[in-house]
Amino acid sequence: METSKNEAIEVINTPIQKEWINPNEVHQEFGFSVSTLAKWRMKNLHLKYSKMGKYIKYKRSDIVAFLEAHTIEAVA
Repeated sequence: METSKNEAIEVINTPIQKEWINPNEVHQEFGFSVSTLAKWRMKNLHLKYSKMGKYIKYKRSDIVAFLEAHTIEAVA
């Protein structure tokens, strides 16, 4: 019984990450400036996005995939 209680507390304390985030949240979490994101949207570059009415949203997994695809390994 104690194990399930600990697991429940762990789930409650785990931060919930939204899958779709706006440009300000992208800036806060990943460091891309809001103006860079706007320029990329105008030129249709790099990151996929969705427009829901007047709101722009980016899928977190697309941002992570972009970063992983553009990782440069250091050569010794």
